[in-house]
Amino acid sequence: MTLPTTIGVYGGGRMGAGIAHAFAVAGSTVTVVESDETAAAGARERVERSLAKAAEKGVAASGTVTVVTDAAGLAGCGLVVEAVPELVDLKRGVLARIAEAAPDAAIGSNTSSLSIDDLADALPDPSRLVGLHFFNPVPVSDLVEVVVGARTAPGLVTSAQEWVAGLGKTAITVTDSPGFASSRLGVAIALEAMRMLEEGVASAADIDTAMTLGYRHPVGPLRTTDIVGLDVRLAIAEHLERELGPRFAPPRLLREKVAAGELGRKTGQGFYAW
Repeated sequence: MTLPTTIGVYGGGRMGAGIAHAFAVAGSTVTVVESDETAAAGARERVERSLAKAAEKGVAASGTVTVVTDAAGLAGCGLVVEAVPELVDLKRGVLARIAEAAPDAAIGSNTSSLSIDDLADALPDPSRLVGLHFFNPVPVSDLVEVVVGARTAPGLVTSAQEWVAGLGKTAITVTDSPGFASSRLGVAIALEAMRMLEEGVASAADIDTAMTLGYRHPVGPLRTTDIVGLDVRLAIAEHLERELGPRFAPPRLLREKVAAGELGRKTGQGFYAW
């Protein structure tokens, strides 16, 4: 199956811009929806910068990206991917707007940990929703997690797997469960690394080196947390703690850094100085 000709992305932050980039490079016509003109300008700049960087490396986009502020711009899309922050009520509201604006579209949620079944309650037809968990940075990441809710249409799962392949990425398919596969494993390792740092076991650099050289992880868990955002990791950990118990309780160090505004690369300071 080829990719849908027209793609919508609701949310133009780092992840949304990256998703738009990936589909544009694959040849789709992409419409990004943002909340207002200021946010739209930021999304437009992120996408243009990302595509220009790829073009310098010989990867040119055969599709196009347009940024709008009205969900009506999603009309006619074959697939719309929701890519707003990990807040249940926010995502549910966005999904409802997508369903109204693009009644014939398949809908993907880029959630990294929230329940697809819970999010699907916002839709008149829950069978239209599948999890499409992209990884940061989207343009160069090889993985997409396809998350199957209890009411996700089987045909949509097959289509999602084929769309991921059409982007030149690899899909893994998981049943809707707290943290799915990737976030659950990634957060578990990151939280233990934070506890080790908090207890003075080793420096952040040495803990990360243990994983990059000892286990051949491309990036260590603390540096990865800086890239993802300490606030994002905290929110996921709190969600997993509620769902799975105290083994996912966020360490004191993580809470202190978030409270101090040390959110990682996006603020210039996290476990590392950027």
